[in-house]
Amino acid sequence: MLNFTKINVFSIYLIFFLIAVFSILNFQSKDNVLIDKKVNLGLDLQGGSYLLLEINSDSLIEEKIQSKVIPIKKLFKENNLDYSDFKIKKKSFTLKIGDIEKFELIFLSKKDNLVNPYIDNYRSFELDYKQLGNNEIEIFFSKFGLLTINNAALKQSIEIVRRRIDDVGTKEPTILQRGEKRILVELPGLKDPERIKKLLGKTAQLNFRLVTENLEFGVDNLTSETGEVLKISKRIVMSGENLIDAQPSIQNKQNEPTVSFTLDRLGAQKFGRATTDNVGKRLAIVLDGKIISAPNINEPITSGKGVISGNFTFQEATDLALLLRSGALPTPLVVVEERTVGPDLGEDSIKSGITSLIVGFTLVIFFMFYKYRVFGLIANTALIANLLMLVGVLTILEATLTLPGIAGIILTVGMAVDANVLIFERIKEELKTEKSIIHAFDTGYTKAKITVLDANITTLIAAIILFAFGSGPVKGFAITLGIGIITTLFTAYFLARHLTSMIVLRNKNKEIKI
Repeated sequence: MLNFTKINVFSIYLIFFLIAVFSILNFQSKDNVLIDKKVNLGLDLQGGSYLLLEINSDSLIEEKIQSKVIPIKKLFKENNLDYSDFKIKKKSFTLKIGDIEKFELIFLSKKDNLVNPYIDNYRSFELDYKQLGNNEIEIFFSKFGLLTINNAALKQSIEIVRRRIDDVGTKEPTILQRGEKRILVELPGLKDPERIKKLLGKTAQLNFRLVTENLEFGVDNLTSETGEVLKISKRIVMSGENLIDAQPSIQNKQNEPTVSFTLDRLGAQKFGRATTDNVGKRLAIVLDGKIISAPNINEPITSGKGVISGNFTFQEATDLALLLRSGALPTPLVVVEERTVGPDLGEDSIKSGITSLIVGFTLVIFFMFYKYRVFGLIANTALIANLLMLVGVLTILEATLTLPGIAGIILTVGMAVDANVLIFERIKEELKTEKSIIHAFDTGYTKAKITVLDANITTLIAAIILFAFGSGPVKGFAITLGIGIITTLFTAYFLARHLTSMIVLRNKNKEIKI
């Protein structure tokens, strides 16, 4: 255990140097950045905003249930199943069936997109039904179907929220799924939480529709920004899905902020055809059910580029362009919980954490030096190396350090010393019976290894469980604790052991007290 080859010594100190050097990157100035990596401060340390968002999938379920009408009717027609009184409700539709038994056979066994062919006791298929009496049935989404819709909407919403926040330029945001319908958003250092709330609260459903007096095709009475009530055709000329870019711009002599947009090839074709066929008419630009503007079509627009105006401020134009670039949310998002942490509170937390670390570190160093003298100095050297490696690994991972994370680092200090205490106390026992100092130290390290590994591995398992099932602050604690355990084992059984072997081998013919 005390014998080290040159390759082993080189490898130990190379690994230590390569990892520890990353800890220095946290002290580099912004003007002279060598490698752009550092430990990020969490919300509780530098202040910022905490938002818990929830998707409202009611409107999406209404859209999805309507999309099932044609496939259901087609299914009945293909199987010669008679039905009548087909009525569409918000989240279901009802109809009367001539042959209920035949309906059940078809509905539960058909292998298409309507149902899952693997039927079980939990009815894990997309659609379900119930009988209302008089051969009338109601078809609606099953629990499995609703869960599928919610999961898809939640994943898409998380991606769009991420795009919007990244476009604003917020650094080190945390965006996580919480449960079946919620999204956790942490924005450290954010100075304007209201703007973010407005951006995240808008679905940004954009479409272009003609202003019409023809009531045959269906119209919506919508109010424009000027207060004018317009009859807008339900037929959508083009949707926001065809936008590939949107940027704020200044277009006219009055320096009025506008939004310039660019369409993809299909969108350019649709827009060109619609403006060609409707020269002289008004085209309403509708965002989330409200008219932004309704300009006249003076000439065909075939370039695939256009401008949205609407008495915007430049900030409003910038935010609208951002919303259009990031895409529309599949469902509205509601803020169900909001917290704001001031920078002063975060600064106090940092000071308290650093003070605790310094006090604990200092006490441990003095105790180890008093208890074990020169070997205590070795343990203290290993402790400093351990902290450097721990911060280095956190820097490599660009981890976010929270207040519980600082607690994990402080706990690591105690655990790192614990490993050396176990080893040194075992060596003391061996020195009482062994005449050979080298053999006593070698045996001490060998016999203490199992105990040290058992203690640290069980703690590592606990850290992994905390990381897997814990929330944000708990995860921060688990990360620093887990990394600290690994660096502790490395410094105790490689770095400290090598330093110990150097002293023992140089004084092998002398009496060594520990």
